[in-house]
Amino acid sequence: MRIKIEKEVNLPDNIKLERYKRTPDLGPKILFFSGGTALKKISSELTQYTHNSIHIITPFDSGGSSAVIRKKFKMPAVGDIRNRLMALADQSVLGNPQIYALFAYRLPKNSTDKFLKKELYQLESGKHPLIMNIPAPMRKIIRNHFRQFSDIMDDFDLRGASIGNIILTAGYLANRRHLDPVIFLFSKLVEVRGIVRPSINKDLHLAARLEDGTTIVGQHLLTGKEENPIISPIEDIWLTNNLNCNEPCKAKIRTKLSDLIQSAELICYPLGSFYSSVIANLLPHGVGTAIMKTRCPKIFTPNTGVDLELKGHTLTHQVERLLHYLQKDDPDNIKVDEVLNFILVDSNNGIYPGGVDKEKINKLGIQIIDCNLISKESTPHLDASLLSKALLSLT
Repeated sequence: MRIKIEKEVNLPDNIKLERYKRTPDLGPKILFFSGGTALKKISSELTQYTHNSIHIITPFDSGGSSAVIRKKFKMPAVGDIRNRLMALADQSVLGNPQIYALFAYRLPKNSTDKFLKKELYQLESGKHPLIMNIPAPMRKIIRNHFRQFSDIMDDFDLRGASIGNIILTAGYLANRRHLDPVIFLFSKLVEVRGIVRPSINKDLHLAARLEDGTTIVGQHLLTGKEENPIISPIEDIWLTNNLNCNEPCKAKIRTKLSDLIQSAELICYPLGSFYSSVIANLLPHGVGTAIMKTRCPKIFTPNTGVDLELKGHTLTHQVERLLHYLQKDDPDNIKVDEVLNFILVDSNNGIYPGGVDKEKINKLGIQIIDCNLISKESTPHLDASLLSKALLSLT
């Protein structure tokens, strides 16, 4: 039997937080749709209170070392997945700090091909300092992944390559191009305190149309981090099959991801690159429907400061765009209050484009929670501890 109840909460709820801190194994299932590094500190902070947070990660990164691996092996991006796994890993002596150090290591960018292949061979043979102290049988498992990668790498450019990405790639290819098995293994190896999954297990890319009519294909062209920032606001965004095509493709989430979403006790659309991290995860068909079926609070925590993807977007415009993609599975039947209930802001200390227009946002049927989320140390950005405590208090 399921019943609906309403109650008042304090922000922060110090008693509830202390309960969670004492038994993090029984902590709440807070689900995030995100990517990149924006949630790194918050994810680490959350592990003090819950080992059950859920992180749906975008696999559409097309820049940096992820681009090299994707181009070579025709696969989803694994860099953001690795990043989140590391943020959730137990870095204490109770975890596996030797494995954590190995997975966090990058091969030198400016070394010769001969030197890099030699270093990879040392990792494969167990003679590298980073792998020698890893206890068995984990050392053998990891060495097998290096051997698998060496067998298929051919002319792969190792300069600046992430060891964690190499291990994930080898596991992905060895498991018939499925990410879940290698993510599960990776999670066990570094004692990950949470659940990490890609929004979809396909080799797809982001495409966007700007207001000036320009079409852009590739996540790296949207963020303004590796290429020049966009010069016109984003009007629409969709998934496509490859970087040479801007035609929309069909992509649908699997039942098990839908079930995972529906297990959440709170859903958060968090800070981070608005389109290439948050909205990107909502693009596969079925995400909005799964969110609609999940009976829990749904919260948007917008960026403070500058997000280069939000050129020309006020906070109200962001909310409207978020709703558009949340409702796109079935616009006539998915109601606003089924996919978004609250906007969490700090209007006193935060920088929100266009300000916080409470009247307009309330007219959309969404409640604004205005509380202290920014500290002197974090300004103008959200403080990881304050935000984590606010979200935990709402579960």
